[in-house]
Amino acid sequence: MKEMLKEGKTYPSEDGYYMPGEFEPHQGCIIIWPERPGSWIYGAKPAREAFCNVIAAIAASERVYVAAGKDGLESARAMLFGGEDGYDEARDCYVFCGRMDGWQHRVELFFAETDDAWARDIAPTFVIKEGEVRAINWEFNAWGGAVDGLYASWERDNAFAPFFAEKYGFARYDASPFVLEGGSVHSDGEGTLLVTEACLLSKGRNPTLSKEQIEERLKRYLGAKKVLWLPRGIWQDETNEHVDNVCAFLRPGEVVLAWTDNEADPQYPLSLECLHYLESETDAKGRKLIVHKLPIPDVPVCVTEDELAGYEFEEGEDAREVGERLAASYVNFYFSNDAVVMPVFGGENEASDRRAIALMEKLCPKRSILPIPARAILVGGGNIHCITQQIPKSRMKRGCYDR
Repeated sequence: MKEMLKEGKTYPSEDGYYMPGEFEPHQGCIIIWPERPGSWIYGAKPAREAFCNVIAAIAASERVYVAAGKDGLESARAMLFGGEDGYDEARDCYVFCGRMDGWQHRVELFFAETDDAWARDIAPTFVIKEGEVRAINWEFNAWGGAVDGLYASWERDNAFAPFFAEKYGFARYDASPFVLEGGSVHSDGEGTLLVTEACLLSKGRNPTLSKEQIEERLKRYLGAKKVLWLPRGIWQDETNEHVDNVCAFLRPGEVVLAWTDNEADPQYPLSLECLHYLESETDAKGRKLIVHKLPIPDVPVCVTEDELAGYEFEEGEDAREVGERLAASYVNFYFSNDAVVMPVFGGENEASDRRAIALMEKLCPKRSILPIPARAILVGGGNIHCITQQIPKSRMKRGCYDR
């Protein structure tokens, strides 16, 4: 176990650490097995099938660390390993014991109780310096605490980042009581961060801090030189509009932005405002950003009667209703070591799916594009990027991007 590095003693930036881009090499990815009845319909069975597909896609090129609570552990063992697994006492996890040529050999399943399965937001954010990786533990309050949080109790979620860092031996910076989720920030690895004002300035997170004070903390913790504050995110995104659903770096100086040409769509003015902002700014290196428009599904993805019947909401938990529009976006993809693992929605949006896949193939020519049917994840409130958190390698290991 490595030491905790306390706030007040040192910040990552003071130690020379910074947040790399997600498109840079990973040593692994964290995923949490879905269980919560108020998020995952019909006992989480559809979601677990989608999670398995995401895990298999990512494990083709990097290790995947899967956490599961007592109510989901056996289903995870069965669905991930098909009974061909064993307990590794030294690492305190379950590993695959079958043939050596499958993706399952890059999966570790371990026990951890959480309140939900959004690894992006409750797992550590990792920073690097040369050959070393360290973890940052933010304060988590269910996307808004008593103001507009999505459930009433989040203690187990808030404890997951320090638990994971200790279990896997990462030295840790404790950023609490500063509230932040991993999905609310993107890095280009060269000193530029993307965030949204709608999220980071929301009243339920850090209401006593000014925009300038929040920006200073981001720079200190993530080694950034410049923070780009997009005004908005995806319409009705219940995270107060996380940036990872609306805009992402493909590589330094180049982003994809969720878009629609339909001026009657409520997303149109939000995306247009973001486009105007990005076109008026430069990054930390002084470059004008190249902005690629990645259209959202043409047909809004809304909660059906059948889906609503599958939820079991707890007291104090944000509920849904039939016809509620979900925050569907193709920007919510994950860069694995050799692929783009991206959500698709099917049905009336098959043409939209094909368009998004073709665009990502053009923009990421050195990666495979792996589309995953992800409606079962979306009905939980997020998508593929939201359920994943990468653990980076040092940039020193490999020095190239897609282009």
